[in-house]
Amino acid sequence: MADNKGNFFKRLGKKFSDVFAELKRVTWPTGEKLAKTAAVVLLVIVFFAVYLTLIGNGGRWILDKVGFYDIVETTATTTTEPAETTAATEASESATETESSAEG
Repeated sequence: MADNKGNFFKRLGKKFSDVFAELKRVTWPTGEKLAKTAAVVLLVIVFFAVYLTLIGNGGRWILDKVGFYDIVETTATTTTEPAETTAATEASESATETESSAEG
């Protein structure tokens, strides 16, 4: 609770001075050590990028060989119409056939 007392700007200044004091105590890497570490990180990234690409393409190749991506032709399913509609359709078709045979 004692930390919350005082002017806001004094507390903010104190925080900044604490941060700068801590940064002075940090052991910073040399340029050579930084370059080596960055090279290792980049090599690991490149290795895993190549590895994951090979895994993905190999998996796709295997699935292609076993026919996973082949398009399967399906037969059309017939839908059943209600009996009333079917009876009415058959009646109108037979009437049309009767009219055309009477005309010809």
